[in-house]
Amino acid sequence: MSERDDQERTEEATPKKRDDARKKGQVPRSVDLGAAAVTLAAGGALVAFGHGAATGLMGMLAEGLTIPGTEIVHEDVMLRHLGEASALGLLAVVPLFAAMLVAALAAPAMIGGWTFSSESLSFKPERLDPIAGIGRMFSVRSLVELVKSLAKFALIAGIAVLVIRSRLAEVQALATQPLGPAILESGRIALAALLAMSAGLVIIAALDAPFQLWQYSKELRMTQQEIREETKESEGSPETRGRIRSMQQAIARRRMMQEVPKADVVVTNPTHFAVALRYDEKRDFAPVVLAKGADDVAARIREVAREHGVPTVSAPPLARALFRHVDIGRQIPHALFVAVAQVLTYVLQLKMARRRGYAPPRPPEIDPAVETAADTRRG
Repeated sequence: MSERDDQERTEEATPKKRDDARKKGQVPRSVDLGAAAVTLAAGGALVAFGHGAATGLMGMLAEGLTIPGTEIVHEDVMLRHLGEASALGLLAVVPLFAAMLVAALAAPAMIGGWTFSSESLSFKPERLDPIAGIGRMFSVRSLVELVKSLAKFALIAGIAVLVIRSRLAEVQALATQPLGPAILESGRIALAALLAMSAGLVIIAALDAPFQLWQYSKELRMTQQEIREETKESEGSPETRGRIRSMQQAIARRRMMQEVPKADVVVTNPTHFAVALRYDEKRDFAPVVLAKGADDVAARIREVAREHGVPTVSAPPLARALFRHVDIGRQIPHALFVAVAQVLTYVLQLKMARRRGYAPPRPPEIDPAVETAADTRRG
């Protein structure tokens, strides 16, 4: 990567970029955090179970050194002693190993989570390129890692030396003690050194984990062009999105037109707007808008209404108010109850007049203020 490319990568990685990286096995990792967690777990297990482990190991050692000479020549007897000694040793160290295993599994979850990627295990010929390998060995990053490793070694070694020097007299006294007390005392000295070194590892991990997170985020940074290309790839080109929207609108329009025959009345502007209303006293608290549209869609609604014998009423103020303020499938607001009731009453009177052969009633005169009332109620 050139310096110019690195400078252009100023945008944070998108969720898709992070998901793709995780699928490839690229997650933030801190080796120092894992080492600190395992070492602390080992120290804690030794504090809690160290005495029992030491006793178990001493019993295993004593059992192995007290085999009668007459049994040594028998293979089956020796195999039995080996099995018993192995069981004793395993039982002694199981708590220690269990604590270390839990820590080893928990440490990755603390920074990058668990992940498994077969892609990271796949064979890549470029990894066998000796020139590239030499370049990685003598790169600036390798030099930085070398300096970090030497600094960490110096810190941990210095802590170990300080602990041993502070207990030098106790270490020298081990040679004059009986075997049992000497083993227990050496275990205590080793535990003190382990806990002290664990404290050093914790300091290193506290510095390394945030650095690894920052380094990982930096490596995943993207250019603005990459973000645009990713957006285009995930959402499609503007032409494709436009076609999808057109198809969705066409499907929604067809579904809406299928509802028009179920309407009780279609309120029109009379040409610019058309709104189909249904009112069923058994299931509707208020009239419901089944379909609405403007211009060509309004013409199609009127056409479907004529084909299925749905009455059409010209009420411009009410049509405009219904079109602007009521969504499809929603009940009309209280501000429009009176105007809609006038229209529905007219439709009932019109049907009765046709059945009895009377002269049709006069269409209702809707108060123009109904549109203003709907605007005020909406605000």
